Amino acid sequence: MPYRVRNWSEYNAGLKQRGSLTIGLSEEPVNPWFVTTPTGWRDASPTYSDPTIFAFSLFALQFFPCGQSTFKLEDCDFVAPHTMKVATWNVNSIRSRLDHAVQWLQANPVEVLCLQETKVVDADFPAAAFEALGYHTYIYGQKSYNGVALISRQPMENVQRGFAAVLGEDQVGDLDDQKRVIAGQWGDAYVVNLYVPNGNSIGSEKYEYKLKWLVCLKEYLAALLKDYPNLNVCGDFNIALEDKDIYNPEGKDKHIMSSPVERETLRDVLSVGLADAFRKFTDEGGHFSWWDYRAASFRRNMGWRIDHHYLSAPLYARATACTIDLEPRRLEKPSDHTPVVVEY
Repeated sequence: MPYRVRNWSEYNAGLKQRGSLTIGLSEEPVNPWFVTTPTGWRDASPTYSDPTIFAFSLFALQFFPCGQSTFKLEDCDFVAPHTMKVATWNVNSIRSRLDHAVQWLQANPVEVLCLQETKVVDADFPAAAFEALGYHTYIYGQKSYNGVALISRQPMENVQRGFAAVLGEDQVGDLDDQKRVIAGQWGDAYVVNLYVPNGNSIGSEKYEYKLKWLVCLKEYLAALLKDYPNLNVCGDFNIALEDKDIYNPEGKDKHIMSSPVERETLRDVLSVGLADAFRKFTDEGGHFSWWDYRAASFRRNMGWRIDHHYLSAPLYARATACTIDLEPRRLEKPSDHTPVVVEY
């Protein structure tokens, strides 16, 4: 059985119980796997067969006996999933809200922060500010509009930008001209960061574009699920799926972001096998993630819940919390959105 540890003192005690020595392990190592031997720690992607040697995973915070010929995270049935936090936040211009984003990350060191509406070309994205905190940046932006980014504590794998990376350009057409999709793998979770088109007004050309974009999104997610069963799809969806996601739903069936067709189309997207993480823990209304800048909407809590985490069945079962952090919306010159955080 794996030896669970809750903190560094306990993990050192665990080493002593096995007659091993601790020789100064950093709390922020590059390699998440370390092997302890009677002479100390060493980096490893373990291939040890000596049952007296134990590996320690910083992801799982557990010791594991190296009593098999191949010892890799993906090969071990007894590796417990690492609890991780993923946040989504439409920052409404990363350069205007950089201090807010950096300060929030310092106070809330999530594993992955998904940003939308970065509104900057890749070359001008302020990556250095996040790298100074030890984070890695993956960006997909354009000038003045749209733009998405992944900010992660560890390097992400299999990062893909746009629909075409999965579906091919012939199927996607011009839908990737607007930079709205970026995805990458962190541990066993594949995180998809989206900025869904707003749609402008019902029946408009932009509204029809939004519906077309959502149809492509369904095909994209269905394809991803074949390779990545642990899917976390998050971002600014620009759709309040239920009336209780709006401060006053009266007449909103004729309003952008809550029209019956938008809702039906999003539900069809979710039919690939995704569920709303927030609603696993909170059923009542009155919880919002976006408030108009006008009419003192935030102070009066006249908001909409349009920023979501949708999880595939394995992650939904593992999810332990999904919360909306109101504090950034209280800052001076804030984004009109606020972060939503899921934990699993």
